[in-house]
Amino acid sequence: MTKSTRTPSTGPTESSGPSGPSKASKPSGPSEASEPSGPSEPSANKSGGRRAYHHGDLRRAIVAAALDVISAEGPSALSLRDLARRAGVSHAAPAHHFKDRTGLLTAIAAEGYGLLAATLTEAADLKDAGVRYVRFAREHPAHFQVMFTPELLRGNDLELTTARALAGERLRDAVSAVPSEGRGTDARLAGVAAWSLAHGFATLLLSHNLDGPVGDQDPEDVFRALSSMLFRSA
Repeated sequence: MTKSTRTPSTGPTESSGPSGPSKASKPSGPSEASEPSGPSEPSANKSGGRRAYHHGDLRRAIVAAALDVISAEGPSALSLRDLARRAGVSHAAPAHHFKDRTGLLTAIAAEGYGLLAATLTEAADLKDAGVRYVRFAREHPAHFQVMFTPELLRGNDLELTTARALAGERLRDAVSAVPSEGRGTDARLAGVAAWSLAHGFATLLLSHNLDGPVGDQDPEDVFRALSSMLFRSA
């Protein structure tokens, strides 16, 4: 009985989703094992067969499962073996994509910084950049938590450092666009102030420390009011 195999991808795996339909099934050979560590453990599904993935699906599935765990229980609850079980693959399969738990968390942080940079790029001004920062934290709480916990990450990872630098550059651009009379003469310190305000507000919001002061108000409207107090011309 033949075994469904997966031809290795010819380029970087897309983190945003599947890269296309899988190849047709054919007999596997010594160089075409579905996972480099050996055959995957059987996984039960509705049809009773082994769960199959298109190219890129497994990486995305592992990241998605990890984000669910982080949102519910925090990063300390992550286990590659448990994530493999959730995805229905061998326990060694996640290591093929991330090497280890630190690699997985680093990939999540890099993805988060990329998403943050993308939303800051669309900001109309500094106030809007801050609102978008808060919105990002609310919509991606697991990314947000991992991104700013450096002890969990591989700090010299190129993808991480590149995405982090891009997000920082987008925030600095928004600060630089504010006239000096509205932010002071030191643009660098103004950037720290803007970041501190947005990050502090988002962190307090996610930890429910602002439930009382914010109440039923839209958190983004509350942040707009706060930013107007700090940056008069933002």
